[in-house]
Amino acid sequence: MSPRRGYPAPWRPRPRCGGHAPLGPHGAARFTVAGSSPVSSAPQGCGRARPFRSPHGAAPRSRFQPGAAQSRLGAVAPWKPYCKPQVTSPSGEGTDAVVILEKTPFQEEKVLDLLKKHTKLELQMHNDIYSTYHLYPPPELSEIKTTVVYPATEKHLQKYLRQEVHLIRETWEDYKNITLPFIQSQSFSIQWVYNILEKKAEADRIIHENPDPCNGFVLVPDFKWNQTQLDDLYLIALVHCREIKSLRDLTAEHLPLLRNILQEGKEAITKCFGVPGSQLRIYLHYQPSYYHLHVHFTALGYDAPGSSVERAHLLADVIDNLVLDSAYYQKRALTFALRADELLFKKFQEAGRV
Repeated sequence: MSPRRGYPAPWRPRPRCGGHAPLGPHGAARFTVAGSSPVSSAPQGCGRARPFRSPHGAAPRSRFQPGAAQSRLGAVAPWKPYCKPQVTSPSGEGTDAVVILEKTPFQEEKVLDLLKKHTKLELQMHNDIYSTYHLYPPPELSEIKTTVVYPATEKHLQKYLRQEVHLIRETWEDYKNITLPFIQSQSFSIQWVYNILEKKAEADRIIHENPDPCNGFVLVPDFKWNQTQLDDLYLIALVHCREIKSLRDLTAEHLPLLRNILQEGKEAITKCFGVPGSQLRIYLHYQPSYYHLHVHFTALGYDAPGSSVERAHLLADVIDNLVLDSAYYQKRALTFALRADELLFKKFQEAGRV
């Protein structure tokens, strides 16, 4: 039950929205079934392993049928939690799906139950004062968060495959000549974002909203967070304005919006979950995973995916930069990582920029 990498997770006050009790430090191990792709069985940040391949050259597939929820275990490797089954539709055709299985954090008040009640222990090794065991908890203490993407496109599948990663140094000219034309040529679906903003979906999950069409936003929990503990707190602010794609579009004109997100977002999280602003990491991604401006709010002690220096830009720094120069993000070069299989990476290759 070691805390997440960085520093020990402190005790936090009971949240005042949603009725969730604060929980103590926990392991971050993720356990996943694998179809044809590498998956994770280690805390985030561990090394990666090669993807599984069968002896016959073809990767095994799993079949998920309604009510059956069966899958064939292919391999376990320390990388992204991933399963690629095929779902059988009513017509009998197989359609790819992505299934992400994550072991939920240990809850402090249930640790004693985990060690005492109906728990099977198998001794693996004993040496002086040190022993290791395999522990088999009862079902009520073995919750696994399951996320399903169905039907899954090839882009979804590639997202979870192991790939070489390269750093790109994008100038403003690169953005105008390579990145922006690429974005405009692609049909990235963000209908799910509009559904939230229009309250057609997830309306009951909204933590806070500023309804102003230009300077307003909606704050919702990210799907990565199950809202049962604060150690991996993760929320997303989605702006109402649909014209801002990314960090590159921001100018001093957007300072009221960004300040609203920073101030109101912190206040809402403190009010609802009892986490002060000084324990939040608030940032934007570049490149973002979808091109509708959004801001990430995560617990400072949580080593969240995408919080590394080559992708995350602190919102407070973004605001200061725009105060200094309205065209700051139309002038400076930005660094980000791209996987070798991504189309944008191939565009930079074709332009001789890699």
